[in-house]
Amino acid sequence: MGELGSNEQFGGIILHTLQRHQEILKDYTLEFRKTKENYRARKEREELLQSVRKDIDTYKSSTGLNRRMDLYLKENEHIRSSDRMVDDQISIAVETRDHLASQRLNMKKLQTRLHDISNRFPLVNSLVQRINLRKRRDSIIIGLVVALCTMLILYYAFH
Repeated sequence: MGELGSNEQFGGIILHTLQRHQEILKDYTLEFRKTKENYRARKEREELLQSVRKDIDTYKSSTGLNRRMDLYLKENEHIRSSDRMVDDQISIAVETRDHLASQRLNMKKLQTRLHDISNRFPLVNSLVQRINLRKRRDSIIIGLVVALCTMLILYYAFH
């Protein structure tokens, strides 16, 4: 019986040791995967940076012809854009001129009609002239009254 008890005790120790070793193995496996992933990411990053450096070096080592062509193309695009904007402004100005000419013709027609009406009806013409004369006379009278009141207020304020 003594041997059986020691075998069970020994088996429990082995089982505990085995579980502990499995946990350590699991930890080492996770750490290995992380390290492997970090190494792979760093390697990809270095390859990417190296390809970018290579592209930069080839761009710098070019004769400059590509850069000049790019600058010429950009300048050409700016010129085209400016040309389109000037064309738009000119078309707006032409439309405005046409509208103003149309309005001028309409105003001339209106003036001609009014002149014809005033010639056709001299009584209306004389009536309009009298109304304008009375309007001017009333404006002068109101102006004189306002001036007189202002002078009286100033005289009263300073005495």
